[in-house]
Amino acid sequence: MIKRDKSIELLNKAVAEEMTAVNQYMYFHILLEDMGYDYLAAYFKRTSIKEMIHVEKFAERILYLKGELELRASKGVQKIHDVKQMLELANKMELDTIQNYNEWAKICADESDAASKKLFEAILLEEEEHQDQFDTELDNMNNFGDNYLALQSIAHSKSAAKE
Repeated sequence: MIKRDKSIELLNKAVAEEMTAVNQYMYFHILLEDMGYDYLAAYFKRTSIKEMIHVEKFAERILYLKGELELRASKGVQKIHDVKQMLELANKMELDTIQNYNEWAKICADESDAASKKLFEAILLEEEEHQDQFDTELDNMNNFGDNYLALQSIAHSKSAAKE
């Protein structure tokens, strides 16, 4: 096995970005659920879990390459309580990740590490889906404002009334 130091470095950077997303999105999930915005809360929870799976895939590749896994977030959780700002941050995080993974896939290819390149590309597709959904939710907030959030609160109230 050829140890690919540059690939290991990039894979650990990806782990750090994904851990940041796991923590940030779970934080948003908990806050949104408490606010009664069940749809957005559930979406952030699902996305956080998907990001956790990405951590696992990157970690497995690092270990396969005989690298040292650095399991830590690149940034701390940002304490945001405004729903629109939550969506803006999530959208920006995904856009940054997409840009990084595109660059890192190219570097892995240049380092003759096709498997790491493919891993970045596969996860990149999922990140694009997350970004698209956050962008859609942000558009809904911009187009419908408080009405968008009110609809979620009504749905929450109806489900609570059935219990």
